[in-house]
Amino acid sequence: MTSPSPVDVPHPLGSPHPALVVRTVAVPVTRVGHLLALLPEPEDAGDIVSWVRKGEGLVGWGRVATFRATGADRFERAQAWWRDVTAEAIVRDDVDEPGTGPIAFGSMAYSRRSETESVLVVPEVVVGRRGDLAWITTTTTDSTVPPADEPLTAQPGPRDPGEVTFVDRDLSAERWAGAVDEAVARISTGDLDKVVLARAVQATAQQRIDPRWLLTRLVEDYDTTWVFAVDGLVGATPEMLVRLERGLVTSRVLAGTIRRTGDDSHDLALAGSLARSSKDLEEHEYAVRSVADALTAHTSSINVPETPFVLHLNNVMHLATDVAGVVRDGSTSLALAASLHPSAAVCGTPTTDADAVIAELEQMDRGRYAGPVGWMDASGDGEWGIALRCGWYDNPQSLRLYAGCGIVAGSVAEDEVAESVAKLMPMRSALGG
Repeated sequence: MTSPSPVDVPHPLGSPHPALVVRTVAVPVTRVGHLLALLPEPEDAGDIVSWVRKGEGLVGWGRVATFRATGADRFERAQAWWRDVTAEAIVRDDVDEPGTGPIAFGSMAYSRRSETESVLVVPEVVVGRRGDLAWITTTTTDSTVPPADEPLTAQPGPRDPGEVTFVDRDLSAERWAGAVDEAVARISTGDLDKVVLARAVQATAQQRIDPRWLLTRLVEDYDTTWVFAVDGLVGATPEMLVRLERGLVTSRVLAGTIRRTGDDSHDLALAGSLARSSKDLEEHEYAVRSVADALTAHTSSINVPETPFVLHLNNVMHLATDVAGVVRDGSTSLALAASLHPSAAVCGTPTTDADAVIAELEQMDRGRYAGPVGWMDASGDGEWGIALRCGWYDNPQSLRLYAGCGIVAGSVAEDEVAESVAKLMPMRSALGG
């Protein structure tokens, strides 16, 4: 299949662009196999997309259309562009399920002040799997309907990037600990209730880092997370910011963390202490409240469990709460993600005060770390996680890795540094470190 030239539209009111021609057909699940194994070796890390969990989800490659924007109105402009693109698209969808037909993968910058562009990408080929259902969507800007017989064959595996070195970026661990102490002091004086501080580590390999190498290892080690890749941002997030499917919205809130030891009996005791920890319960309550308040404005009914459960991941355990509701105002999944961002889980409380402290103390641009990442179809259904446990390509051999911790009155800098190290482990281990 010949790749069409990508259509890069900087804003919805820009120059006219060719209409997308989209076709989705069902395929036997046996033809799909392991989704990530279908991804071809990309010339650029940003040329493949992934949203995979427990063997299901979506992968894609190639680019037919791309949207980019910065600023406070980046979500609104992205929605307007997608609405414009899908309104003009010529679609033949033989499956008609969430995630079929026209689909865009997105990664939004955390801050309105960020110089990093928020991105929506429409791949040339998307392969999806949900349960016993599998499909392939092909998209072109040609005047003819794309063929339905796109070959689905396992590709040669990615190469090992070789030895990888890790160094602190904007702040050393020691200086970042000082920032944590300063944040605790401001919380103690009543300036704010909670703030999430992040730090970054630079990973540099001997050879090119194939994003498929990272994705494959993340899926193997963290199969309960959503393993994602969008425009050079790669990671494995445990946090579903928002899922919208046929009017039902759900959001998983994670806040309050403890590192696992690898000893099952000890970890069980640690899970019990996490569930009783006043510091972690306080942090979690702020995060749940921020999500519930934001969704209430869009829903006719909402369910918020009274107590969290402990979510066990390979490296850490989190306090978790699943919030659910029925959307009453026709909001798209991206609009709901925008209303939830930034939640207390990645920013703090009150939001405006915490965001100002982040800008002052972190001394870095988060880029698309901690911003919404996921996908949306033409109906507005989709899934958006928070871009956590991730890395962003600086160049083919180097990524910036990020980790953040929620700081409240009872936080201890040494413990927060240890927590950040635990949260960096998924990407470090995927790289071989």
